[in-house]
Amino acid sequence: VDESELLTVPDGWKEPAFTREDNPKGLLEESSFATLFPKYREAYLKECWPLVQKALGEHYVNAALDLIEGSMTVTTTKKTFDPYAIIRARDLIKLLARSVPFEQVFRILQDDVACDIIKIGSLVRKRETFIKRRARLLGPKGSTLKALELLTNCYIMVQGNTVSALGPFSGLKEVRKVVLDTMKNIHPIYNIKTLMIKRELAKDPELRTQSWERFLPKFKRKNLKKRKEPKKKNTKKEYTPFPPPQPESQIDKELASGEYFLKERQRKRKKMEEIKAKQADAIKKRQEERNKAFIPPKEKPAVKTKKASTEKKIDIEAIKEKVKNAKKKKLGALPEEEVKLKMAADEKKKKKK
Repeated sequence: VDESELLTVPDGWKEPAFTREDNPKGLLEESSFATLFPKYREAYLKECWPLVQKALGEHYVNAALDLIEGSMTVTTTKKTFDPYAIIRARDLIKLLARSVPFEQVFRILQDDVACDIIKIGSLVRKRETFIKRRARLLGPKGSTLKALELLTNCYIMVQGNTVSALGPFSGLKEVRKVVLDTMKNIHPIYNIKTLMIKRELAKDPELRTQSWERFLPKFKRKNLKKRKEPKKKNTKKEYTPFPPPQPESQIDKELASGEYFLKERQRKRKKMEEIKAKQADAIKKRQEERNKAFIPPKEKPAVKTKKASTEKKIDIEAIKEKVKNAKKKKLGALPEEEVKLKMAADEKKKKKK
């Protein structure tokens, strides 16, 4: 027989359930576990506690709810035959305290179902970064978490600083890996893609005995662009074994200036003089700024008119002749040519007559 055939588990095989015949004498001693729950879970636990007692009663485990202390306790009885029942009961009350509904919690009592509570509060230092990464695990409207639940067959509840998962062992292992990677700034979509490919490969019986590395995607981190160099560079000073010189104290400064030897009145007078001098300077500057408004602006120089060009010589004699001719003419008289034409026309008329 081939060794690979011996190692494979047949499809649909389940481990037989643990019955009273396996442990007829029961347990030797009583075991108990207790856990605290927050105040806001009190109303819900009151409603569903009879269902919890009924579910645990089938496995002969007692359950007590203490509302004064805010705790839940589970204990074994003389009739309890399954030693692992108390461990399942302990997980049941832990999940109830972490806001997991009873409709999902009672599945923990089944043989092929387990739970895992992943603490994520201490994985990230900054609170703002932690909230962003936790929201990334949920996805838009819980879509990322729903996809993870479908691929792993687990119920996942993200509450506060913990992630509670409930389902088969193989699924819990994948959920823990995805949650921890998300807190390490690896987006859950990469792990979801890998799980989808694994799910498809598992359907092929030929690939069960082969390595799946060649089919799985390899996501490499992209190196971000180099940070821009700052404008102001802080240059380190050269190392010297000698300590820096001790700064002068106020007394040393007073001794150097001679103020230390002055009397109290003289010191006060000196301080007042300094204050008055500062005030006088400030008043002077303020007055100068006010006087700026009364200073007239500089006027632009007037544009010089260009002298008439004397290149063209004026003909004085021609002007004199024009003046003489104008004087000879009477006001309103016709010019000589028109007079001659008129006289010629009159003579023709006379001849015709």
